[in-house]
Amino acid sequence: MLAVDARGEVVDGDQILAILMLHLDVELVGVTVMANLGLHRLAEEHGVRVVTTDVGDRYVLEALYREGGLLGGEQSGHLIYLRDHVTGDGLAAGLLLCGALEGRTLEEAAAQMERFPQAKANVRAAVRELPESVTREVERLNAELEGRGRVLVRPSGTEPVIRILAEAETAAEADAACGTIRALVTRELG
Repeated sequence: MLAVDARGEVVDGDQILAILMLHLDVELVGVTVMANLGLHRLAEEHGVRVVTTDVGDRYVLEALYREGGLLGGEQSGHLIYLRDHVTGDGLAAGLLLCGALEGRTLEEAAAQMERFPQAKANVRAAVRELPESVTREVERLNAELEGRGRVLVRPSGTEPVIRILAEAETAAEADAACGTIRALVTRELG
């Protein structure tokens, strides 16, 4: 379930999760490695423990059961709230979001979470193993970003591609990091 505010802006699963996390006053939230750094920062500011899993709602669900959490989800909009439910439910998520607005507009509620710009790319590759040169460059970029952003490179679980995510405080930084890794992956595996 995703939402659209009055200006026509998409409110993604991370933003919805942030709204629900604060409204429901949970102690723990389950997310995937794709979750926006803004969600992590907001959780830290409010003393909410974040459990990070591989991509896939089944991993988030497993983590919630294992850790005793109630709320989790993915940036894609798959939201899980385990009070009176056993898995994600779009209708329930929509109703929870409406209840969490508390007289605010969706835009106002979503603004609680600062979204870091993200740049994404997919590179077709039959090989699922990342070369050491790619791993080293990802480590170098992550050290350079020093918590102000990150680079994540992983083989897709559903397609013969390598997925690249770069996230930073500015779109230019995210685009540059993504482009650097995309070119390297293309050269090494493409």
